[in-house]
Amino acid sequence: MAVFILRHARGEDLSGAEAAFAAQGLVSRAVLASASDGGCVPGDLSGVDGLVVIGGAPEDDPSGPSGPSGPSGPDAGARGAEVALLRAALAAEVPVLGVREGAELLAVAAGGSAAPGPKEGPGWDEVGVTPAAACDPLFAGAAGRQRVPRSPLASLRLPDGAVVLASCDRDPVRAFRVGGSAWGVRFRADAWQEHVLGRFAALVAERAERTATRTFFTRRADAWEERFAYQTPAYEAAVARMRLGPGRRAVDLGCGTGRAMPALRALVGPTGSVVGIDVTHAMLVAAARHGRTRHGGLLTADCTRLPLPSGSVHGIFSAGLLDHLPAPRAALREWARVSAPGGELLLFHPSGRAERAARHGLLPSPDDLLAEPNLRPALHASGWRLTEYEDGEHSFIAHATLRSTRATR
Repeated sequence: MAVFILRHARGEDLSGAEAAFAAQGLVSRAVLASASDGGCVPGDLSGVDGLVVIGGAPEDDPSGPSGPSGPSGPDAGARGAEVALLRAALAAEVPVLGVREGAELLAVAAGGSAAPGPKEGPGWDEVGVTPAAACDPLFAGAAGRQRVPRSPLASLRLPDGAVVLASCDRDPVRAFRVGGSAWGVRFRADAWQEHVLGRFAALVAERAERTATRTFFTRRADAWEERFAYQTPAYEAAVARMRLGPGRRAVDLGCGTGRAMPALRALVGPTGSVVGIDVTHAMLVAAARHGRTRHGGLLTADCTRLPLPSGSVHGIFSAGLLDHLPAPRAALREWARVSAPGGELLLFHPSGRAERAARHGLLPSPDDLLAEPNLRPALHASGWRLTEYEDGEHSFIAHATLRSTRATR
């Protein structure tokens, strides 16, 4: 697990950030953004679990450049590259922490704006947290007020939906959150810095698996449907194995672009309901673009923590998901929780286990969760009974029903 720290000057003290990330088992990779100092902004987020953009004029040096417009010379291109990288991080929900000028670049990347602010002499600002900070993942529990050195500030307009977390008399936006994964902090205060960095590092570590998934699929979402359109008949044939009737509720877990949703709708009819769930928002955007909302709703969610009532689902279809999860057995228990008595689970892949292993020059592993000797007891312990198992040359299907007596969680 790695965190990129994108800094604007060689003199930035990164020891606090590096220590916070190391405490969570994260590797820090410091990158210099300034082209005039020989730096280079990374082109993508491959292998990145978190992104920190830190820089601008030090608080005790008000003569330095402020704001994302920054220098107009050799570093102008770097600013554009940073904004592009931040936009990619926002799209993939990679956790982001922007500090000082990094916060202003984050606001711009999210759809806000920043303009040069008035020049201020040296002094101090009393910065206080807002009521919204009390329930924020990073700022909850932070001290109510901090005295921070005065620094040049751009005039900032936040994007719609952003939440202000700290402010002062001189500037109403000293810290903010965009969505659920990006924060901007426009000051340096030791007490808050330690608190926020520690909580940010913990959040990056906790979300690392989901971040990697979102980063991988966000880059591929636009072309996914066209690339795998030939598999649609196999999806339809797999869904047809389910015994769902009219008026039932079906869920496509890890739905991607929703290729199974039309077939699920055909099973449950106009009185039933279909929901496609995926952790990658970009995949659901692609699903909507391909008309899947005609067949059901789309929901961004983690399949191991489903925002669904217990016993509310009659059928779950899941293609190519279970064996890629960090805690597949916990997922099976969660899927049992939301399923009604007698509910169905159909695990599918348009390739057999041997075919998938051969692509990597391997034989099927006996430790593979989808091998029948492993899958059957895993399903049983989670409350499911395996009723059909087919690991063919060109497809994999495991069909299970929820037992009347469920396993305890």
